[in-house]
Amino acid sequence: MSQLFVRTLRDDPNDAEVPSHRLLVRAGYIRRAAPGIYTWLPLGLRVYRNVERIVREEMDAMGAQELQFPALLPKEPYEATNRWEEYGDGIFRVKDRKGADYLLGPTHEEMFTLTVKDLYSSYKDLPVWLYQIQTKYRDEARPRAGLMRGREFVMKDSYSFDTTDAGLEASYQAHRAAYIKTFDRLGFDYVIVKATAGAMGGSKSEEFLAKLDVGEDTFVQCTNCDYAANVEAVTVPAPASQPYDDAPAAHAEETPNTPTIDSLVAHLNKAFPREDRAWTAGDTLKNVLVMLKHPDGTREPLAIGLPGDREVDQKRLEGQLEPIEVEPMNEAELKSFPDLVKGYIGPAVLGEQAATGIRFLVDPRVVEGTRWVTGANVDGQHVIDMVAGRDFTPDGTIEAAEVRDGDTCPQCQEGFVSAARGIEMGHIFQLGRKYAEALDLKVLDENGKLVTVTMGSYGIGVSRAVPVIAEGNHDELGLCWPREIAPADVHVVAAGKDAALFEAAEKLSADLAAAGVTVIYDDRAGKISPGVKFKDAELIGVPTIVTVGRGLADGVVEVKDRRTGERQDVAVADAAVRIAEIVRA
Repeated sequence: MSQLFVRTLRDDPNDAEVPSHRLLVRAGYIRRAAPGIYTWLPLGLRVYRNVERIVREEMDAMGAQELQFPALLPKEPYEATNRWEEYGDGIFRVKDRKGADYLLGPTHEEMFTLTVKDLYSSYKDLPVWLYQIQTKYRDEARPRAGLMRGREFVMKDSYSFDTTDAGLEASYQAHRAAYIKTFDRLGFDYVIVKATAGAMGGSKSEEFLAKLDVGEDTFVQCTNCDYAANVEAVTVPAPASQPYDDAPAAHAEETPNTPTIDSLVAHLNKAFPREDRAWTAGDTLKNVLVMLKHPDGTREPLAIGLPGDREVDQKRLEGQLEPIEVEPMNEAELKSFPDLVKGYIGPAVLGEQAATGIRFLVDPRVVEGTRWVTGANVDGQHVIDMVAGRDFTPDGTIEAAEVRDGDTCPQCQEGFVSAARGIEMGHIFQLGRKYAEALDLKVLDENGKLVTVTMGSYGIGVSRAVPVIAEGNHDELGLCWPREIAPADVHVVAAGKDAALFEAAEKLSADLAAAGVTVIYDDRAGKISPGVKFKDAELIGVPTIVTVGRGLADGVVEVKDRRTGERQDVAVADAAVRIAEIVRA
């Protein structure tokens, strides 16, 4: 410790939002270089290398082959797949001294595809599984939570190349099994959920989410079956169409001072009470206006109709529209459509064939025959008994409404879903032929005919794993690393000023190292008190803490399990052997 490049801190950094960020900085694992960009200090690099080692071992064990692409990439392959524009402001673009365009790689599908195209030409060469562990760059608008959401990060990305869909399925399942082994070893609680492929394209898709209250993803699990999905991938079961032959004609009514759903429901129950039950927010059709920001910068208005007891889920909406970004319609944009009356907007003026020409997409629950109370497009008026399919026809449906605890399970439709938070640690999906077609990756099949290769994509957040593991392995004193991840096996503390203590501690450290045990030895003397050393040991979080202190006079050292707090005295003569057994248990 007297030589280790580390400074522990007693106070939390001002910009730290989550425990992992606070503790990794305080314990001397990382230091902030810029927003969303961090330096790995020696302790942090040891932990990161352990994560990388586990990922590499499991990828190699499944038969994947490692290569590495540059981080600085040419523009042309990304133009061929349209992603130079689709990424918008999300990537770092640079020019060389000759004015040629480059980017710092956010992901490498194009490079993998072109490399296989360059070297392979026959079905006999496939399948092949290639991977890299590489630094990626994305210009995050709001980097947060330390290493969890940064502008520079490390990913393991692998790709499978097959000639048939059956081959792709086999490659997908092989990666899935390898991921389960990897995440089991990394030591955090996770769940596998159905997911969307997003801007990457493709079909079958699953995410490995670490279960964390501070996670930025929401997922749901069924109480009755094995269904689990990221909320972005939840598909709402649409109810059956309803007959409406006996439905009253739609009629506009005065509803003054009711610009909100709550105020409207209160007014309906007072002025237009129902005979069967009270009006609820779920009887109303709320029409939300947003602007779609396309990668080329153009803006397009969109109206979303959904039951009034639901809110639009921004992430869920953007998940359906990637790479398009979604922003609220501002006042100036609203005024550019004079037929829109704020607070009283209804379907009559919405739709590509309507006066405004604004595309109108509705929640899947808005099926033919359902009756709604909605805006009349007149200040202070709403329409009652507005029937979908009779009085208005939307342009389509969209999964944009929030998913809530207690919603019906989309899979079994008998159980109910419960929501929890998590953070994406791995994502596997079947890309299909999107990139192969764009970059003309074809091989000769058994009949000598050119066929387009089908691909799978599989990612793991290697650098992100460090804070995720820390989130699930800490207490009020500091970090508590799992054995396979920790920066060392044992933290030896010389607790006192007597030279004999330091001699014994140094000998024990040397004996442990000779036995193949990695050791951090706190040999600091002078004004460094035992209390400070103990606090640093707890903060750093090595799984086994050995104290060489007052017990030395009785021929024992104290061995503490950092994770459980259990302590035991071990004879000095047997300490190295006994501690090595504990480490390898």
